[in-house]
Parts: sequence; C-alpha cells; structure tokens
Amino acid sequence: MPLYVYVAAAMVCGGVIILIASLQGIRVPANLTRSNLANATGRVTNLRDVVLARPSHERLMRPAVARMASTARRITPRGFAETLDRRIQQAGLSERWPIDRVLASKLELALVGGLFGGIKLATDPSPASLLLLVAVTVAGFLLPDLLISMKARERQELIARELPDVLDQVTICVEAGLGFEAALARAARPGSGALGEELSRALQDIRLGMPRHVALDKLLERTDVPDLRHFVVAITQAERRGLPIANVLRVQANELREKRRQRAEEHAMKIPVKLVFPLVLCILPALFIVLLGPAAIRIGNSNFGG
Repeated sequence: MPLYVYVAAAMVCGGVIILIASLQGIRVPANLTRSNLANATGRVTNLRDVVLARPSHERLMRPAVARMASTARRITPRGFAETLDRRIQQAGLSERWPIDRVLASKLELALVGGLFGGIKLATDPSPASLLLLVAVTVAGFLLPDLLISMKARERQELIARELPDVLDQVTICVEAGLGFEAALARAARPGSGALGEELSRALQDIRLGMPRHVALDKLLERTDVPDLRHFVVAITQAERRGLPIANVLRVQANELREKRRQRAEEHAMKIPVKLVFPLVLCILPALFIVLLGPAAIRIGNSNFGG
C-alpha cells in the first residue's frame, strides 16, 4: 500500500485518541486536592508548582481543546452558537459540557470523519468516495448537535410530566402556611428530578440577591415547557398585582391536572391509528396466507385447477 495511506491511518488513530481524551474531561485527583488545601494555609502557593503538579495529559489536552474550541467558535455562526448554548442549558449539560467543549468536540469529530473519508478517497478515487468524504465530515460536525437536541427534548418532556405533581406539592405547602420560596425548596429537594434541579438553581439565584421575577425568567430561558411558562407568568402577575399566591397555585394545579388528563386521552386516541400500519403490513398478509393458503392448494390440486 502507498505510504500516504499509512500516514493517514496514523493521523486517524491519533485523532481518535485526542478525541477520547478530550471527551473524558479533566479530573483532579483527590490527593492533589487535599494537598492543595493543606498547603494553602501553610505557605504561599507557587503557580508554577501548581501547574506542574497537574497530570501530564491535563497540561497537554486543556490547551489543545481550548485552541480547537476557539477555532470552532470562529467558523461557527454566532446565532448557531447561541442556539447550541441554549440547547445545552435545556439538556442540563451546561456544567459537564460547556459550549467551548462541545464546539471542540464538533471540530474533532469532523476532522476524524474527514480523515476516514480521505483514506477512502485516496484508496478509491471516485465521485462516491468524494461524496462519502463530505457526508462523514458533515455528519461528524453535526453529531453533537443531534445528541444534545435529543437530550434536551427528553429533559423537557420529563419536566412537563413532573410539573403537575410538583405544583401540587407547592400548593399544599403554601396552603399549610409555608412561603412560596420555602414551598419551592420543599418540592425541589435533592433527587426530585430535572424540574427539581431547575427550581433549586432558581432558588440559589434568589438567595444570592436576584429578584424573584428575574430568577423565574432565567428559569424559563433554561427550559422550553409551555406549561411551566404559563405557571411562571401567572405567579409573576399575581406578585405584581398583590393577588393571593395560594389561589393562583390552586387554579394552576387544577389546570395542569386537566391538561395532563387531556394529553393522556390524546395519546390513547392515537394508538388505534398507529396500529393500522403494522396491522395492514405485517398481520393481515400472514392471516391471509394462513386462511387462503390451504384453499388455494386444494383448488390447485382439484380438477378445476387444471
């Protein structure tokens, strides 16, 4: 085989290794953390020693990932990057997968796909190989967007399903005498799901001094659930107009329960329509064969059949 094929294969292997190392993230060992905490109070920390104390793969991969993220941000349209950042927040991955890391992974996947396609084009120069090169490069670049969009859609559906139950808990707590923020904290206890995580983050913003309506608006920016938007708008209007929040919560809870019942009925009504296609394509042909097959064989063996 030609030499450039081996070179391209080595480049592909190196790109895959870099991709896996960058996607795994950077983890600080526990002993390094304890030593830094112990030395912080005893002496002045030397920045060079702290940097050199990090693992070698961290010192090598973090600048590389940062440069790739910068390059990807330059070639990515600004509106597209903002939309991707919003999707990351809706998927609940803003801490583990910030926008720079996602952009770097997009560029890395595109490069790996381009290298595979380049090897195919080098070994078999043809229009099909050129089309494969373009296809795998574009697919690698768009794969993180697809995965993040799927994760965001699943999370928003989960929040929509959890909202009626959480709102019932908030309503009961407020009617029992708790304040609105204390009721939200009660409903957003640890392990309460995706909606509980978002409510906990909104409560943290309120505790840090952010006005309640601003924290709720940021909550809407991190989610894309119409029912949650209606709930936040109702609470904001009640706060501005001085209406009793307990009454507003009770009305909202009843409305969300009714919507959930109607949504369940809608899904149930769609089931017969969805069953028509597998029934016609899979079940009826086999049923006709079982019922009409013996009759056709008997007719073929009779004198009438010839």
